[in-house]
Amino acid sequence: MSEIKNLKPESIWRNFYNLTRVPRPSGHLEKVKTFLLDFAKEVGVEAFIDEGNNVVMRKPASPGMENRKTVTMQAHMDMVPQKSPDSNHNFETDPIETWIDNEWVRAKNTTLGADNGIGVAAIMAVMEDKTLKHGPIEGLITADEETGMYGANDLPTDQLKGDILFNLDSETWGCFVVGSAGGVDVTATRTYKEVTVDKARVALKVTIKGLKGGHSGLEIHEGRANANKLMVRVVTRLVDECKAELSIWHGGNMRNAIPYKAETVVTLPAENETKACAIIDEMKQLFETEYCFVENVVELFAEKTALPEKQMDATDRDVVMKAIYGCHNGVLRMIPAIPTVVETSSNLAIIDIEGGNIKFLMLARSSSESMKAYICDTLKGTLTLGGFDVKLSGDYPGWDPNTDSEALNLLKELYQEMFNEEPIVKVDHAGLECSIILSKYPNMDVVSLGPTIRSPHSTSERCLHATVVPFWELLKRALEEVPQK
Repeated sequence: MSEIKNLKPESIWRNFYNLTRVPRPSGHLEKVKTFLLDFAKEVGVEAFIDEGNNVVMRKPASPGMENRKTVTMQAHMDMVPQKSPDSNHNFETDPIETWIDNEWVRAKNTTLGADNGIGVAAIMAVMEDKTLKHGPIEGLITADEETGMYGANDLPTDQLKGDILFNLDSETWGCFVVGSAGGVDVTATRTYKEVTVDKARVALKVTIKGLKGGHSGLEIHEGRANANKLMVRVVTRLVDECKAELSIWHGGNMRNAIPYKAETVVTLPAENETKACAIIDEMKQLFETEYCFVENVVELFAEKTALPEKQMDATDRDVVMKAIYGCHNGVLRMIPAIPTVVETSSNLAIIDIEGGNIKFLMLARSSSESMKAYICDTLKGTLTLGGFDVKLSGDYPGWDPNTDSEALNLLKELYQEMFNEEPIVKVDHAGLECSIILSKYPNMDVVSLGPTIRSPHSTSERCLHATVVPFWELLKRALEEVPQK
């Protein structure tokens, strides 16, 4: 586990390892905030917690560099807490167990937290390094990015001193991100009538799991299976062919992750149990055929379970099932001017149905404000027809690209000089905090960069450790070459 400390560059991997020892799932950040303040004190830099629960560090310029523009390096401290079904990991108490899989760093049965722990570790490495040459530096380590960008949203407007912002939350080395999608949380709630279950019926717990899941922005274009969308097809067939009724549904657990697992409890006449199991086996084979080029495995099975006392009234069930079918999921449109990049999408992330209450949680994304409004209206229109109360929250704007920025041109020149190739300049279909920070500090010159990380927000999350070396070298050179004020 500690073997990652032997990777290069030592300063980043040592700090990342220390960060993995500290529990930091979104919403539970007291330990990591204390850890970061203690680190700053130990290395002798100014640090404090601001009104948005963000940690801010400041380091004065190297001698003779006082006239350079101030650079704010930014990353987020929280991580997405996803684990495999057979894992007993407790994200609020347990450290992340890392391992090296040839060229990749991974975690054992959980998310790795390289999103955005590598960015935090890079800020820490800069803050502790006494040999670096640089102008005035800030580190902004934001809180609860993954659950709603709360730290960035609550960032004071008179706090940062930076002229340039290096966001360290990009996930492809050799790419400089200069724009990103905005997003909105779409929450739909509804009550339903419960009816008593006939004691002569039997209950089956139907499970779909083993899907890749992943980032609902960066990986939405890959067409990965959504466990909720697969489950509605299974339950529909059981209703139609086995006289099944729905009692419980729990699918997905993070608003910004493609759901890799869903569980339902259905009841049905005892004489239809064998037929139901045959249908489930048939649907498993169907899904494996449909997703053979996308998913590694599709696990779909039924287990006998205790008969619940209540189930959903059939009329409500029909309406709710149609609403699940009707909710748009996946890519809606690519950017017309950049047809390789997703413009607008939505993800049916979470469905919870139990005890007379229903809750759907979706994340709608778009780099176009008008198309973001359109996808929200599409979802709202579908769900209100089904009697749902729909609320929009956590709206954050897209980040309009500035391809002529001084910071971008500096990074491009250094990259070509150091690595003898042209970098890629791109717009991401992921929500970066840059747009929110820019709304508060509109004169900042912003670029996002980072090493290669794949499958964030899933247990397949991994970091290509060889890319951390050039990332670190470029960051150091950029700090040294920052222009004068």
